[in-house]
Amino acid sequence: MEACIQLGDNLCTGQPQLERSPFGFLFCPFEATATHHNLFIKADVYFDGQARNYTFADDLPKHQQEAFYTLLAADAVDGWHTPARNEQQNQNEQDFTRAVSSAVEAIAAGNMEKVVLSRCKQEPLPENFCAVTAFEAMAEAYPRAFVSLVSVPGVGTWMGASPEILVSINEDQVFHTVALAGTQTAVANVADAIWRQKEIEEQAMVERYILSCFKKLRLRDYSEIGPRTVVAGNLMHLRTDFRVDMKEVHFPTLGTDMLELLHPTSAVCGLPKEPALQFILSHEGYQRRYYSGYLGPVGQAAGAHLYVNLRCMELLPKEAILYAGAGVTSESDPQKEWQETEHKMQTMRQILLNFE
Repeated sequence: MEACIQLGDNLCTGQPQLERSPFGFLFCPFEATATHHNLFIKADVYFDGQARNYTFADDLPKHQQEAFYTLLAADAVDGWHTPARNEQQNQNEQDFTRAVSSAVEAIAAGNMEKVVLSRCKQEPLPENFCAVTAFEAMAEAYPRAFVSLVSVPGVGTWMGASPEILVSINEDQVFHTVALAGTQTAVANVADAIWRQKEIEEQAMVERYILSCFKKLRLRDYSEIGPRTVVAGNLMHLRTDFRVDMKEVHFPTLGTDMLELLHPTSAVCGLPKEPALQFILSHEGYQRRYYSGYLGPVGQAAGAHLYVNLRCMELLPKEAILYAGAGVTSESDPQKEWQETEHKMQTMRQILLNFE
């Protein structure tokens, strides 16, 4: 477990520059707007859970260090940050399936190849709910996911367990991204998984999208492994991994360039990107905010590791907003896409049930 704490203000940032970023944590929305900004949480204080110690940034004034220890000793945690107002509304089954049907018609008309439609649902928080305890439960339940808890004044509190790498650069300067798509309920033995043509094609679209980004950057030297079946919580997906040795190809800005090209990926938006994005904005009926955006640590010696904000929920004072989406193609069945979102919401719903 690791924690990044900023003690000052000025969280907003423009397009992230991974190569020049100081140590901290990025929290970015599905679509950056005047009200939903790319946020950078500077690591004024870093907590290493394994070593059980705190490290202060070199430029942090002494009085802020002392104030932090005073606050820590007080142990006076009072809830979590919530948005100024809640504008999210539950999407009912009829509205969601109608949007899926409209998407299938638009795809048949040749307006786009694929679009990812999402919805949110509010559920009451158990009276004894504790965000930190929930985070620990997520880390135990989903050890192969990127488990996060982000709380920002004026923005709100989000937590999740994402299975999807967006952009990762390790300490050896190896770039890594994945094509993750296709969903079905997990089975005991992944070798027994049977994938429909719809899921195979959906995942192939994400692969082609990543390859098109490489082509735009004139990048030819990369490794590709997959697709293979992977388990994420109670679900299975098809996954293909792409890696590039940035030193060998002499491409030090590959991480930032790919981040700008990839987000939002075809796995959370669609193909082609612009018509799919416009369809989402016109038909979803709510603002995703930070759902299907990206988050993760940057500026570390260990590199930068950004994940798509999936399998997540937003915390209100007495409710949680659960989010989920489904990829719509020409072969989509509206009722099955609704069920897929129900299955995906189970990842966070199960965490809430632990408190009852």
